[in-house]
Amino acid sequence: MPSRVGKKPIPIPSGVTVTRDGRAVRVKGPKGELAFTMGHGVEVAVEPQEVVVTQVGGGKQALAMHGTTRAILANMVAGVTTGFSKSLEITGTGYRAQLSGKKLTLQLGYSHPIEYEAPAGISITVESPTKLSISGSNKELVGQVAANIRGYRPPEPYKGKGIKYAGEYIRRKAGKAAGGKSA
Repeated sequence: MPSRVGKKPIPIPSGVTVTRDGRAVRVKGPKGELAFTMGHGVEVAVEPQEVVVTQVGGGKQALAMHGTTRAILANMVAGVTTGFSKSLEITGTGYRAQLSGKKLTLQLGYSHPIEYEAPAGISITVESPTKLSISGSNKELVGQVAANIRGYRPPEPYKGKGIKYAGEYIRRKAGKAAGGKSA
């Protein structure tokens, strides 16, 4: 049974070109160019107004790759037209971010500052010392960079200090109960 997601054609907006060269698919648009190598079990047909992903043969591999390939190609088309963005919030006394060039410097309560160099195709903007935004045309890379930065100091459950995604809910725990000693 073919994938429900995989059966949907991907519309190509004006200003975007999709080309296929063997197993490689290239998507070029106003925000950049992205490339993807197709797995086995799927076939991509580039038509003038849309891209159609079809399943070739049967088996678990072809079934799994059908919807995945379509989703990746749809994200590539969306990335080169509008781009993707993730926002991070820093909570904690003395915790802050600073940008100099392409290098992000984080003060996160450690004895040393943490420096992070943004990979090619990713732009980091510091809106305030406690808010940063990561943007780019590759959805996977934007999410990975945000996860790497969050990984330097994930939010802890007692005071909520650390780096969290904007809108992320941190489940809080009660601290130690103050009281007398029981004998």
